[in-house]
Amino acid sequence: MSDLVLSVLRACDATPDAPALTAHGRTWSYRELGRRIRSIAAGLADAGLAPGDRVLFSVRPGPDAVTLALGIVGAGGTVVFADPGAGEALFRARANLAAPRWVAAESLLYLASSGPLRPLARRRGLELAPYGRLVPDARHLRAGRWLPGVPRGALALDRLAAGPGHPTAGADTRDPRADRADRIRPGAPDDEALVVFTSGTTDVPKAVVHTRGSLGAGLGDFADGVGIRPGLRVLTDQLMVGIPALIGGAHWTMPAPGLDPGARPEAYLEHLGDAELLFASPATLDAILAALDARPELTPALETIVLGGAPVLPPLLRRAFERMPDVRIQAVYGMTEILPVAIADGAEKLAAPAGGGDAVGRLVPSVRARIDDGELVLSGAGLARGYLAELPEHPLAELHTGDLAELDGDRLVLCGRAKDMFIRGTQNVYPGLYEPLIAGLPGVADAAMAGVPDAIGDDRILVAVVPALHPPAETSTSHPLAAEVRRRLPGLIDAGVLPDAVVAVPALPRAGRSRKLDRAALAGMLAPFVPPAVAESVSAAPVADPGERA
Repeated sequence: MSDLVLSVLRACDATPDAPALTAHGRTWSYRELGRRIRSIAAGLADAGLAPGDRVLFSVRPGPDAVTLALGIVGAGGTVVFADPGAGEALFRARANLAAPRWVAAESLLYLASSGPLRPLARRRGLELAPYGRLVPDARHLRAGRWLPGVPRGALALDRLAAGPGHPTAGADTRDPRADRADRIRPGAPDDEALVVFTSGTTDVPKAVVHTRGSLGAGLGDFADGVGIRPGLRVLTDQLMVGIPALIGGAHWTMPAPGLDPGARPEAYLEHLGDAELLFASPATLDAILAALDARPELTPALETIVLGGAPVLPPLLRRAFERMPDVRIQAVYGMTEILPVAIADGAEKLAAPAGGGDAVGRLVPSVRARIDDGELVLSGAGLARGYLAELPEHPLAELHTGDLAELDGDRLVLCGRAKDMFIRGTQNVYPGLYEPLIAGLPGVADAAMAGVPDAIGDDRILVAVVPALHPPAETSTSHPLAAEVRRRLPGLIDAGVLPDAVVAVPALPRAGRSRKLDRAALAGMLAPFVPPAVAESVSAAPVADPGERA
């Protein structure tokens, strides 16, 4: 079975002089990358990191994040991805559940979460937990130069990476295996490697635990499935896409820090010039295509576009092929617990029969699938060990996805979700196919669809969006984001499911300890905003839970 770290290091040893990673105006060779990963792993082991130690990890994507994460796993530790923007209460709850022995963060984050800057961050909407004292008795790692707020005794990443008495990275041309190669801990396939928080509340945080084996299998399948090859120029800021690029010997380029292609697509176009493979969410590609439409003289030389993170639907595929007829589009279906599950060719998706569900492609080799009463159930080498709060007592043997699906050999077709469904005319509308895509649009913090029944039993479809900035004090159709989302949807989703109205809301109604979306409450909240032509019939109709129709 493939091992995550050893797979990357094999690529480093195979082509040491080839470019591996370009970021922040500098290109690192595979020799430099491999030496840095090995030195960090050895330095952490010398500093006392023991196999199984968890490291609360808050370092933005970049060379530091890549090499530190791989070095931690290479030393036998576990990376616990921690989003400082989750809010202090939720962040503390997640830290308590993960029980890390180490904290790794950027020096700027230590500064911003301590002393006089912490109230300033709070006034700007950032509820930062105090990193320097969040985990009692934790060892600390800092990325970046020393700043006030960095705990006394924190290890400097650059010193770990250089190694004792070694020159700085970039000056070393020795065999990448000569430095502490024996200090990389091979590990076992079931050794814990990564913890990713997905949802939950301050009472019950939810986190997925991956192993070195599950990550190696899944990311290796990703590299093979989307056509990663040595020297391929890959553009992405996503670690879980960039690391497969490294496994395959490609040249990974990270865009400038903070550059959101969805929010500033015109600035992102300059990064497309040398790229051969682009990874994007559907909403990001929509924004890039709109920016390209305004610049008809530009024709990106992309060979491949890889789409993931939300359903990939025919309207977007058609627009992409019209603008770039020779491009190859690969649509990735997966989830936090198992990524990828299947990969579809864009042209084949377009050729699939209309109304036959979402053809998400062929299962990757590390995944096994079966259908249980219509529901997709997954297992295989790429499946996570389980959920942090349920381990070790209840490891995952299979994942019941909640997706309705059909299997034809190794080809997978999604038919919607097991519970949530609306009916519009003769069409069944499964909101789970569209909500992630809408939530991925720039400026949208959260999104959901509601079906409000009219007098004849049809559902009027409304979309509720929670603005990331300046949410309304009360439900409103006049918020600028509502109009922007309505404008963007025709190019993203099928015409048959376009909403009757888009409404901005302060928050989505949720219920229970799991804070699950309350669709009945949402339908009631949005019913007054059904367009006037049907408002009279709707007002007399009872508001039912759309999930009861499934």
